[in-house]
Amino acid sequence: MNSDLKPFSDTVPIQKNEPLNLDEKTEEIQALKDYMQEKEPYLDSSLTIQDLSEQVQIPVKDLSTLINLYMDKHFFDFVNEYRIEKAMQILRDPDQKKLTVLEILYKVGFNSKSSFNTSFKKHTGKTPTEYRKQSL
Repeated sequence: MNSDLKPFSDTVPIQKNEPLNLDEKTEEIQALKDYMQEKEPYLDSSLTIQDLSEQVQIPVKDLSTLINLYMDKHFFDFVNEYRIEKAMQILRDPDQKKLTVLEILYKVGFNSKSSFNTSFKKHTGKTPTEYRKQSL
């Protein structure tokens, strides 16, 4: 037995988590939301967290933490909420009533009707068709 061995806790300093600067996180979240509203990157159906990270100039890991930990969402749920909001806006617009639900879902960044319908119903409690009938 080696008598020179020391307990792990004696050799590795204990890392203390930095206190969370909630004001800073709140500012980052607001800046991210503003960017999503103004630039509408979610309209690109192939948007990835890497793409968004480059656009907002936040490292991928930090952006992921911001969305997952501070906003309590997964990246695709976060993006899809903006897509659904945009779809709701189109569905309410009488000038766009000729657009089919299929045209709308592609226009707002979805790739499949089933994922659009599932997300839409989860977000609004209605199907896109029901929502449109009620809104117009």
